[in-house]
Amino acid sequence: MSRYRAAIVGTGAIATSHAEALRAHADRITLVAVADLALDRAQTFADAWGIPAVYRDVAGLLAAENGDSSGGGLDLVLLCTPPSTHAPIAVQCLRADVNVLVEKPPTLSLAELDHIAEVAATSAAGVGTVFQHRFGAGAARLRNLGSELGRSLVATCHTLWYRDDEYYQVPWRGRWETEGGGPTMGHGIHQFDLLLSVLGPWEKVTAMAARRSRPVETEDVSMAIVEFADGTLATVVNSVVSPRQTSDLRFDFEHATVEVSHLYGYTDADWTFTPAPGHEDLRRHWTSDGTATSGHADQLRSVLDALDAGEPLPVTLPDTRMTMELIAAIYASAATERPVRRGEIGPDHPFATRMNGAVSAWQTSSSITLSTDR
Repeated sequence: MSRYRAAIVGTGAIATSHAEALRAHADRITLVAVADLALDRAQTFADAWGIPAVYRDVAGLLAAENGDSSGGGLDLVLLCTPPSTHAPIAVQCLRADVNVLVEKPPTLSLAELDHIAEVAATSAAGVGTVFQHRFGAGAARLRNLGSELGRSLVATCHTLWYRDDEYYQVPWRGRWETEGGGPTMGHGIHQFDLLLSVLGPWEKVTAMAARRSRPVETEDVSMAIVEFADGTLATVVNSVVSPRQTSDLRFDFEHATVEVSHLYGYTDADWTFTPAPGHEDLRRHWTSDGTATSGHADQLRSVLDALDAGEPLPVTLPDTRMTMELIAAIYASAATERPVRRGEIGPDHPFATRMNGAVSAWQTSSSITLSTDR
């Protein structure tokens, strides 16, 4: 197998997960550089992980590491910076023909994502989005079962987390301009991306969102009813005001219910399989050793396999757009108090360029302006 060279851009908390994932695949990829505007923090991170080169910015990183010197160029940048920087840095990497794996949320808007896709079409490199929950063994097993379970009927997708006021003291959090949205954008996104990877295209969304407690510009809770192309009805709830934290997905098929309950990442042991009466034989398809996880290393393995095969990086831009369009539709439905259909948010739609769309509509909607007094 090929040996690749990688760099991490941004050394916040999530960068550690990426460094751990790279170390888990050290026989296939080497972490050769790190970049962060806070050079001292980058150096501390480099010292901790044995990274030989440190840079203040992406331009310096690409200029020094992506040449034809003894290193042979960069193969992959893992982008761990705040959300508002994702699109411009991803474009820099693509224009240097360097593959880039972007943390969630990948962009602040559909328009930014579409711009990345335009640049990617002219680049020798590609883009993948970090949606690692797709890559756990339980999710793969569920997708592979297909018609064995019968028709999909009902689903629930609840991300009930807790973030206190101190969490939002980080300047870019809880602001439309820098985070792009609240828990719908930055927290529940992993769960409902997994939901979409199992159920396929969604068709219509009816949603509400509210600012119930946190000192933010965005919502701190949202609730949506989603209709899928196959007729499945799902509820999607996203919260950062829930003291008992849990992440739950449930799929009710004709012949079985499949569930996963965890917090920030699942193992096979977190899944349960309940056959319908008369379909107990389906249990033979649901076997595991209880250890497989849904971490960054699992997705990185698939990224490396794609590089080996010369295939697009998972999760692809079209896959990502399906998830991002659902987010835009939830915000648009909450603000306008009406259903939104897939494909409705075109390039000229206000919610294509900003997740709060027509700002005045968001601010005056009765579902959004609930008191922040506590």
